[in-house]
Amino acid sequence: PSSLRTTCIMQSVPAFPPTMSLEDQAAADSKKDKESPAFGHIPFSPVRKGASGVPGYIKNKPKLSEALQSALEEHGFDGFRIEELLKAEPGLTYDDFLLLPGHIYFSPQDVSTSTRISRNIRLKCPFVSSPMDTVSEGALAVALALQGGIGIIHYNCTIEEQARMVRSVKRYKNGFITDPLVMGPNSKVRDIRTIKQERGFSGIPITDTGKIGGQLLGLVCTRDIDFVGDEDMSVTEVMTRDVIVAKEGCTLSQANELMKSSKKGKLPIVNEKGQLVALISRTDLLKNRDYPNCSVDKTSKQLLCGAAVGTRESDKARVAALAAEHVDVIVIDSAQGDSTFQADMIRFIKATYPHIDVVGGNVVTARQAANLIQAGADGLRVGMGVGSICTTQEVMACGRPQAVSVYQVARFARRFDIPIMADGGIRSPGHIMKALSLGASCVMMGSMLAGSHEAPGEYFYRDGVRYKKYRGMGSKEAMEKGSSTRYLMSSKDAIKVEQGVSGAVTDKGSLHYFLPHLHMCLKQALQDVGVVSLEELHQGVRDGAVFFEKRTSAAQSEGRVHTVQHVSS
Repeated sequence: PSSLRTTCIMQSVPAFPPTMSLEDQAAADSKKDKESPAFGHIPFSPVRKGASGVPGYIKNKPKLSEALQSALEEHGFDGFRIEELLKAEPGLTYDDFLLLPGHIYFSPQDVSTSTRISRNIRLKCPFVSSPMDTVSEGALAVALALQGGIGIIHYNCTIEEQARMVRSVKRYKNGFITDPLVMGPNSKVRDIRTIKQERGFSGIPITDTGKIGGQLLGLVCTRDIDFVGDEDMSVTEVMTRDVIVAKEGCTLSQANELMKSSKKGKLPIVNEKGQLVALISRTDLLKNRDYPNCSVDKTSKQLLCGAAVGTRESDKARVAALAAEHVDVIVIDSAQGDSTFQADMIRFIKATYPHIDVVGGNVVTARQAANLIQAGADGLRVGMGVGSICTTQEVMACGRPQAVSVYQVARFARRFDIPIMADGGIRSPGHIMKALSLGASCVMMGSMLAGSHEAPGEYFYRDGVRYKKYRGMGSKEAMEKGSSTRYLMSSKDAIKVEQGVSGAVTDKGSLHYFLPHLHMCLKQALQDVGVVSLEELHQGVRDGAVFFEKRTSAAQSEGRVHTVQHVSS
């Protein structure tokens, strides 16, 4: 319309929004960083190219004199290769071994922790939250994704509640917002204020139809209605008509540059006819600046989010609701994953929603893994009875020590390009490094994240210490709420066998402080071992270049804090 003055940027790109490979996106981001120093924070998990070539631990190996090399060969290797370690310690757990140091030729900032959670989804950081109702809900999933990992929303709730949590994660950060809230010319100031009160924002485009795809008439922001006393005044009387817009076909980087130069809070995207097709928000631009390594979908630029489901027929409706909210990965949640029910659910999801990756589990043997890979699983979850609040091994006499489980399943799944996540038994940053060294692509954590500010639940005090409640999904309390389906039990069963306990964990503060600490611990651990990425770590273990050492009970005591008294300050 003639009353709407617009400033556009024109591009010949026909598609919207454009899709880019991970490599092209990394190159574009690098170029953008150089052009815009204020937004060019050095990523703490750089994308490393040329990983398929000669490993850095070989290229940068120090050259020794003939005498030293001869003496070293005569001395033999220190420690054990992984196969030798497993023969010496058949029931291997994380506390039973250490990694031996390698040669350092790089700084921690050079270390890449880029990895995969499933066949098609990559993360900048190998941290995944366990789908437990005292750990993983919307707020924690947002924090984890902003720090480069991914949260898996639990399903011990109604379908609507779980879908709402996924929606809160997906809409927290956007690239092109293709379904923005739009209002029509008949809307009132009262409607804008109601939306601001309920949803927390008021930058709303006005179109002639009141819908996306209508002719853009203007934009209403908070400053337009701050001093308006008449609640029934039409939005057309207060809206901003002098709107800067971007043309359909522009890239996200181009649109962000226009928004920065125009200093506007919202940037509408219109087509050649002036019809609204999308919206970009300045708050999302700030989130890109503050969290440059966040886990985002490569097309929509929304945060990555996963969700758990069971294997019941009723869970198919849950899957449909999650797919409608654009969930990125679905984790089949079962204590013992090698079942006909889970295989059928995997096949159903892959046939009905082929664009959604599915992680199966839990498994601890190669045969279990083979059955789920055959069904179509894109990733595997490894661990049975090793969580801090799990009693499966004691009650059911079934399971496997976690370190040997991770190694054996990862060794088998690697042949089919299926990544695995080590689920359970992670009690320290060192355990994260050990799980990854055994072949895991990422680690799933419960107790490590429980008690954080973003975890669900209220804090309480005991003996002057602040705690949050933490319970296993096999505990009596969780089962009464509905988690018994995870153990293939009916909610109508008169006798329920508990496979977990309830307890409490100490306050960990915000994950925005805790996760960067864990991440730096991992980067320095990789540096100590002499590998510059997780890919090199896995290759070094397979090639026999990374060595391990057995750890006796006395050695474990030696490696912990000892011979000092803890004194409170």
